[in-house]
Amino acid sequence: MSTVADKLAKKSSSKTNTKQVRLRLVYVDFWSAVKLSFLAAVALAIVTVVSTFLVFLVVQSTGLISQVDELLGAVTDNSFTLGAFLSLPQVMAFAAVVAILNLIVVTVLGAVVAGIYNLMVKVTGGLLVGFTSN
Repeated sequence: MSTVADKLAKKSSSKTNTKQVRLRLVYVDFWSAVKLSFLAAVALAIVTVVSTFLVFLVVQSTGLISQVDELLGAVTDNSFTLGAFLSLPQVMAFAAVVAILNLIVVTVLGAVVAGIYNLMVKVTGGLLVGFTSN
């Protein structure tokens, strides 16, 4: 009786014909590019907010803000404290504003790149891509 390993060995030893296809990318769908860039921007916005939160927690737990306050107090005679401006709600609000602006910019940039590529295909003929089948 043959085992499964023997059957797999027979299959792997037989030569398969691989076909190679060369295709030219001559059009990028505008709305697909906008949707994909929007999804990438949402992921980037989430990363921005989470990383800002984690960095703030590390800075706060190491006492760096209080040390900078002491340094600024020596220079400005305690008229300016950084701790009053760097609270968690203010930092997270700033991170949210940056994330929203980044979301808009990345989405628009994806649309612009798709439009520029579709215009440049007329000049260059498109991107040549090769595929093989196993």
